[in-house]
Amino acid sequence: MDLRRLVRGRLGWPRLETVARELARRYDRDSLHIRFLEADNWLSTPMVVDDEWFVKVISKQNSLVHAVFTTGRNLGAFSSGTEGFFGHFGTPLEMAEHELAATKRLRDIGLQAPAPVEAFEVDGLGVLVLEYLPNFHTLDTAAREEVSRLAPELFAALSEMHDNHLAHGDLRAENVLVREDGIYFIDATNVNDEGMRDARAYDLACGLAALEPLVGPKRAVAAALDSYETDALLDAVDFLDFVNIRPDHDFDAAALKGEIEKHAV
Repeated sequence: MDLRRLVRGRLGWPRLETVARELARRYDRDSLHIRFLEADNWLSTPMVVDDEWFVKVISKQNSLVHAVFTTGRNLGAFSSGTEGFFGHFGTPLEMAEHELAATKRLRDIGLQAPAPVEAFEVDGLGVLVLEYLPNFHTLDTAAREEVSRLAPELFAALSEMHDNHLAHGDLRAENVLVREDGIYFIDATNVNDEGMRDARAYDLACGLAALEPLVGPKRAVAAALDSYETDALLDAVDFLDFVNIRPDHDFDAAALKGEIEKHAV
């Protein structure tokens, strides 16, 4: 078996067919149309079912990879001078249940996210079912002018999370969906309550890192300052170097630091 497929925990059709049969039973369908997404996803097998549900199928291998990623991110947090604040969930079902709960909490505080449906287990797999949102594009594929217009909205939403004792934990441009009625958040993750303050600074660092390549450091920092005090951005500076070593972020950390420091004097 291909090593990358093994590590990612990609599933063969027989196990996915078991999930499909369970979905058909639960939703009283004689047949289902399933479209697998060409996503570079290490933590689940994502698919769209009947253009009505977005489904993530999580294997034990996906859970193991999540544990490895969590350990690495916590080591990165230690290197930034703070305790680790990312949490891991031991089973595929626990991973699915956490994302379901996190999505519910985002909607409860008035932020836009896909409607949560359910999480369940079948054949040792965790299955997360959310509303499928058609007619969207991700923030990283938007035109520069659109990203610039939406940047204050992104930081306002992030601030709303933090004001309600929530953190995203994995904010990237591809985790922000853009529709006619605004932005939607997906893929929120867990942080330990004890580390919430640092997690907020980390969220802000990720938001700046996501926007800098799309609109430049000056616009990214200006948008953040619409919702955060300068001191909060200075806290985020402590995490920029760690975020910059993540393979899923590529930005100019020095330019962001310089722009933030202009506002600190």
